[in-house]
Amino acid sequence: MRKLLIIGHIPSSNTLRLRKAVLCGAKKVQSKIVDLDCKTPFEANALDTLSADAIILGTTENLGYMSGALKDFFDRTYNETIEKKEGLPCAIYIRAGMDGTGTRRAIESIINGQKWRLVQAPLIFRGEWNEDFVRQAEELGEAICAGLDAGIF
Repeated sequence: MRKLLIIGHIPSSNTLRLRKAVLCGAKKVQSKIVDLDCKTPFEANALDTLSADAIILGTTENLGYMSGALKDFFDRTYNETIEKKEGLPCAIYIRAGMDGTGTRRAIESIINGQKWRLVQAPLIFRGEWNEDFVRQAEELGEAICAGLDAGIF
């Protein structure tokens, strides 16, 4: 079995919809070899990361930075996972009220320190809410799960 870990911060109904869409997309693959694990950053821990074969990180943009919840996850798990998951395939989605640039840069900095591997460009949902964000989030979950299922990652 392989494990896809989805960690999404969900402070609002719309961010909950995004995380649910990522999970729904992953479930569409109907993989017999990929186990799905979906948590908030506060629920996730180092063991979750260590047992993952791929990870999707979701956050809001807060004052040009990642959510405090996702930062807390990294703070709690960084030392226990550093150099133990090098090359871990990962993807990012950001719900940004502005442009998401600072948030993306901050997450990529930590991912680079962990030596994880971004398998696609971060998905940034900018500006006012758009129902198309849900479709894009679902496609993200489906693509990452399909890649894991097919052995691409």
